[in-house]
Amino acid sequence: MRMRILIIEDEVTLNQTLSDGLKEFGYQSDIAENISDGRYMIDIRNYDLVLLDWMLPDGNGIDIIPEIKAKSHKTAIIVLSARDDKESEIAALKIGADDYIKKPFDFEVLLMRIEAKLRFGGSNIIEIGELIINPEEEKIIYQGESVELKGKPFEVLTHLAMRNDQIVSKEQLLDAIWEEPELVTPNVIEVAINQIRQKLDKPLEITTVETVRRRGYRFCFSGKA
Repeated sequence: MRMRILIIEDEVTLNQTLSDGLKEFGYQSDIAENISDGRYMIDIRNYDLVLLDWMLPDGNGIDIIPEIKAKSHKTAIIVLSARDDKESEIAALKIGADDYIKKPFDFEVLLMRIEAKLRFGGSNIIEIGELIINPEEEKIIYQGESVELKGKPFEVLTHLAMRNDQIVSKEQLLDAIWEEPELVTPNVIEVAINQIRQKLDKPLEITTVETVRRRGYRFCFSGKA
């Protein structure tokens, strides 16, 4: 799975330049131009890193750092700011930012800082009993044995597992996982869920995902016999 980065930045030219540049280096990226849109994206998708502008149209970007960390403490946050005073940098780091870069900045330097944070950041490996899901390497291990599940079915399983015991709708899964959800039908979710059950649940005699009628799907594997 490619690393996913959220850019919360209201300068249209800058966020598009960042998005295009990150894509060239193999990253997936989404753009939000204000705090409200940023909150929405963080709620529906899992991000490895967030590039966060300080001054946004609807408030200070650093104010949502605790929310991001509460949702996933493993998500790295780099604050981008025109503020060049020491006090602002300290304030951002104190509230939970992992790094602080002053504008204007060199993209190559930013890229190196991103790679450093992702390289030394926390692991996103999910362990529930004897089931291990490793998003970075797209691997599943159960009772010490590797299980073959790749592509979108793996991403669906990972997304649900990261929201263990929460109901996630088809629409939320499409928005979270497919790059252009408007170009595919909700049936692709059913296909992915079927692959999970055929390649994981059935042969291992376990249940990882349950269908919640008219509402969506829920990761339900507890690890208990």
